[in-house]
Amino acid sequence: MSLKTTITRADILSMEDFVTVRKDKRAEIVAIKKNRRVGVGPFCTFYFENFATMWWQIHEMLFIEKGGEEQIKDELHAYAPLIPKGSELVCTFMIEVDDPIRRPAVLGQLTNVDQMVVLDFNGHKVKAVPEDDAERNREDGKTSSVHFLRFPFTAAQVADFRKPETRVLLAIEHPNYGHIAVMPDSVRAALAQDFA
Repeated sequence: MSLKTTITRADILSMEDFVTVRKDKRAEIVAIKKNRRVGVGPFCTFYFENFATMWWQIHEMLFIEKGGEEQIKDELHAYAPLIPKGSELVCTFMIEVDDPIRRPAVLGQLTNVDQMVVLDFNGHKVKAVPEDDAERNREDGKTSSVHFLRFPFTAAQVADFRKPETRVLLAIEHPNYGHIAVMPDSVRAALAQDFA
């Protein structure tokens, strides 16, 4: 199957059809997502998106909210941009602090954290580019708990990333949250399939 880099109205099932495949699709998506997640430090998790994860997200939102045709347009508008276009990786970056009392303090210390994320491998540093759909860093310094990031690659970076022996580091270089994780090879291999 060729790499799908866009999602359109034609990809959206009727809710009747979705209900018949939902259980099997959920199992399929759980398996896909298992190799698309990287935790960095105590609070941050990166969920790398692709056509399948966004297809599922849109259908789940429609299933839960039951907004019909009007909602389909909204969901496509929201989630279609998160599908990688063949020369990039795209992720949802979440700052997950379970304690509701501690959460505002942590978010208040991480201003512009979305601008300080890099993939480091084979001498390459691919800097994340935050989505500009909304301002996620407030004037008082508090950042959002959810960010959407793109990692634009050159052809040489794609070639190196695809090599099975490549060791990929995912780093947050924020002064208040300096953490690095080694990307598991199973994740690197899954993400390598996002390139055309």
